[in-house]
Amino acid sequence: MSLLNNELVPKRLELLRELVPRATTIAILVNPDNRNHPSYVVALDSVARAGGQKVLVLGARIDTDFEPAFATLVQRRADALVVAADPFFDSRRDQIISLATRRAVPTIFQWHEFVQAGGLISYGTSLADVHRLQGVYSGRLLKGAKPADLPVIQPTKFELIINLKTAKALGLEVSPTLLARADEVIE
Repeated sequence: MSLLNNELVPKRLELLRELVPRATTIAILVNPDNRNHPSYVVALDSVARAGGQKVLVLGARIDTDFEPAFATLVQRRADALVVAADPFFDSRRDQIISLATRRAVPTIFQWHEFVQAGGLISYGTSLADVHRLQGVYSGRLLKGAKPADLPVIQPTKFELIINLKTAKALGLEVSPTLLARADEVIE
């Protein structure tokens, strides 16, 4: 099953541009140990350049890397942040949200759990839908289907979650059209 991480980069950047239209530098937080992240950075850089924006790549592979990464973000005057999906980042969700809040940087995440914990916005594959599709796939296997005969499944449901409390704290106004497109709005 694919989660379409790289394929959703243009949409995440589009959403971030709606929230922070004057952003000229977009930072991206990646785990340098994750083999998928170079292609994610290339995808973001391509879309950002097409929109006249610069990309600042920040890395964090251990707990102590987050503070310097966010200090660099502020020093280099990044206007917004994209957090790449990574299991290590998932386990450090509160630390990342705390730093983004303290540094007052608009941040977009892949998973809704970040926004429910106080992050600004997320756009990504619905994990509930992924789990449902995995159940369907498992059912086919249990009924005797050969794994080699089954196709790669792609997600069909995506979630846009916005935290209005965080937007207000950052001094951002969320447009009514963006709110109308949201699957969930946290007030």
